[in-house]
Amino acid sequence: MIILKTPAEIAVMAEASRVVAEALAIVKKAVSPGISTEELDRIAEEAIRVRGAVPAFKGYRNYPKTLCASVNEQVVHGIPSKRKLKEGDIIGLDLGAIVGGFYGDSAVTVMVGRIPEETAKLVQVTEQALYLGIKEAVVGNRLTDISNAVQQHVESAGFSVVTEFVGHGIGRQLHEEPQVPNYGKPGQGPRLQPGMVLAIEPMVNIGRSAVRVLDDRWTAVTVDGSLSAHFEHTIAVQPSGAARILSQLEKART
Repeated sequence: MIILKTPAEIAVMAEASRVVAEALAIVKKAVSPGISTEELDRIAEEAIRVRGAVPAFKGYRNYPKTLCASVNEQVVHGIPSKRKLKEGDIIGLDLGAIVGGFYGDSAVTVMVGRIPEETAKLVQVTEQALYLGIKEAVVGNRLTDISNAVQQHVESAGFSVVTEFVGHGIGRQLHEEPQVPNYGKPGQGPRLQPGMVLAIEPMVNIGRSAVRVLDDRWTAVTVDGSLSAHFEHTIAVQPSGAARILSQLEKART
């Protein structure tokens, strides 16, 4: 069942999403060669808690950390560790927060120093695909209009969309209905309605789309070892006009 949110509930979700956006901006600023993903996790947790919010991922299905930090061939759900970033890496930073019983969720992929041109293109195309998907999140469209916009942009650039993981509804639970695939034919699935709040999150590989989960039962990696990028926003479908991006940073409080 898709749970529609009231304007008051969306206002609380906007606050949770703002916390995520500000925390991500702080973590992103800290990314540099030599820093460990464990240190980035510490920074993320502090940034969330100092804003009076609760880390959404820590303890979720026994996930041990606040931040998902996915480096290079890691697609999503990379567990922060003593691993240090190096020049030329890319790192997906996925973060969630809870405010007033509601969730916010967002992700960015950050380049560590100078990276190859093809890697930079991967990051750029993935972020562009996110915004093209969001553009389709308007009343009257179908759910897979979002999905198709993402897929078309990614594949036209010569990359592949991950199919094993998808976006999702979000609210009082981190994952709610509906699932939001990053692939599919347009014009299918439920019609988008005011009050629908979605986490749209393209995951894109330079190589083949296939992924596998490591023995830690969390970290998903590309089967062929190719690089992967990930971007995500929490958005609310509006009664008219464009979707409201709840997790878009306006002005960070540091």
